[in-house]
Amino acid sequence: MALASDGVSELDHVVLATPDLAGTVETVGRLLGVKPVAGGAHTGRGTRNYLLGLGNGAYLEIIGPDPEQPEPELPRPFGIDELSEARLAGWLVRVENIDAAVARARSAGYDPGDASDLSRTTPDGRILRWRLTFPAPSTGTQVVPALIDWGDTDHPANELPEVPLRELEIVHPHPEPVTAQLRALGVDFAVRAGNRPALIARIGADEPVVLL
Repeated sequence: MALASDGVSELDHVVLATPDLAGTVETVGRLLGVKPVAGGAHTGRGTRNYLLGLGNGAYLEIIGPDPEQPEPELPRPFGIDELSEARLAGWLVRVENIDAAVARARSAGYDPGDASDLSRTTPDGRILRWRLTFPAPSTGTQVVPALIDWGDTDHPANELPEVPLRELEIVHPHPEPVTAQLRALGVDFAVRAGNRPALIARIGADEPVVLL
């Protein structure tokens, strides 16, 4: 199902996790005809990212191992350490007052986890700070989004080259409980039945590129 207009306004970013960051960035840029922009390093987590705007204030994050950092003490996020190829690993929705959003979700029957403080350093030396929830650790695709609150930080999508997101689709073997979790987060989104959890994004103006 395509994102409804109100859904697009809630979408913050879609995560493409990869074990080969440079190779995936090159492939995405070639397929879409727009080169992703270096985002920066997540110090201590062993990752860095590249970004590409998707329109309507959203963006694609390509995240993978940072060769300039030592091996992190904890596993890299989104199951990166277990990947053999790139895949859409999760997505995030933007909220204001993330603690209140977490409380509302819990009262509606879904616990998105506590909000944590994170940051990354951009290539030009700026430090971006935000708060987000972490879903339960999993090596599978995270079809239920995490919550993110950028606070006073300028949103990364404001300065990115863009390609349009045509469609974002959620697939899961058990759509009903996933739909209930989405509603607890205030996200109105249909879930299609399928053999395994998956996210499918169609990106591009003329002949959309499919990422999954």
